[in-house]
Amino acid sequence: MKRIVAPLLGAALLLAACSKDKDVEPPAELTKYPAKLQVSKIWSEGVGGGKKQMRLRLGLGPALDGDTVFAASHKGEVIAVALKSGQRRWRKDLKLPLSGGPAAGFGLVILGASKGQIVALDEATGQERWRAHVNGELLSAAALSERVMVIRSVDGKLHGFDAVSGKELWSVEQQVPRLSLRGTATPVIARDMAISGFDNGKVMAVSLNNGDTLWDTALASPHGKTELERLVDVDSTVQVSGENVYAVAFQGRVAMLALDSGQIWWAHDMSSYRGLAVRDDTLYVSTAEGAVVALHGRDGSEVWRNEKLKRRGLSMPAVTDTAVAVADFQGYLHWLDRGSGELLARERIAKDRVTNPPVASDNTVVVLTDGGHLAAFHAGPKART
Repeated sequence: MKRIVAPLLGAALLLAACSKDKDVEPPAELTKYPAKLQVSKIWSEGVGGGKKQMRLRLGLGPALDGDTVFAASHKGEVIAVALKSGQRRWRKDLKLPLSGGPAAGFGLVILGASKGQIVALDEATGQERWRAHVNGELLSAAALSERVMVIRSVDGKLHGFDAVSGKELWSVEQQVPRLSLRGTATPVIARDMAISGFDNGKVMAVSLNNGDTLWDTALASPHGKTELERLVDVDSTVQVSGENVYAVAFQGRVAMLALDSGQIWWAHDMSSYRGLAVRDDTLYVSTAEGAVVALHGRDGSEVWRNEKLKRRGLSMPAVTDTAVAVADFQGYLHWLDRGSGELLARERIAKDRVTNPPVASDNTVVVLTDGGHLAAFHAGPKART
């Protein structure tokens, strides 16, 4: 039977296993610095979180489509709010233990539940369009095209469904290690293929039409004596930019792959379970150790590295027009300069962890904490005096 370890616990156990005689270092303390971005909270909203949702480490993050933000709670509440004002557009109570999503686009909002239920709602009204089911917990958002919806389940399967009817079209599978981090990668759709990472360290691309494997690339290979040392999950979303795919594994590598073949063009040792973002040929990675690193997209060479937030359980970065934003385990949102990595601003959302990626639009960042606090912040350069 597969066993699952939460990322922060796993990291602590790994450190302890590597050196039994040394104390595990605490999270970096936050220090004061002059803010160089003017940050304002635009709005905030509650989405029925609670302690149970925080303990479960669910894949429930905010989704953004056009001018609407979508969010959900483990209790089954789904809301749609206006990005600029926070005004609620609709609310739906699905009465399901939601655990993955939402995903929004092409007129649909897709939610996944702990027992494998999938629900499609109308994006404009929140009315239910269809339901489906898979035999596995759903811990990440789906990927949507006009014709096909693709979703990962924790049993190592990638499923394709007809986006209109909810009928399952195909299913493919990768071997699942006995021990893995809790979480699954959110698939992406590019051209006529679906691409996803897996717990065995592989990235796979399949045909959107029939699920046939187009390529299958090992991003990381297990090594070490213990099961903890052999964790190589690709739990974060791969990023597609032009003809390239960027991916990163836990205790593995960050790499650029060819979109058409999966061939690795470059790769460097790096560990991340939160993932990376891409903007203007630059990669921004939140490492497992809590550093934020910028890399050149063309060759993976390092642009800058900020280690002032180490061991703070950073989220995947969200890239705005002016900065890189990451959230941490104490509910703080940090903005870093895109060119230098310098810390520019910090605001606290709430006193609970942020596990799932923030989303960005222009200079607005939307964040959902594990406790159900949804908030939008605007950050721009400070006016000169």
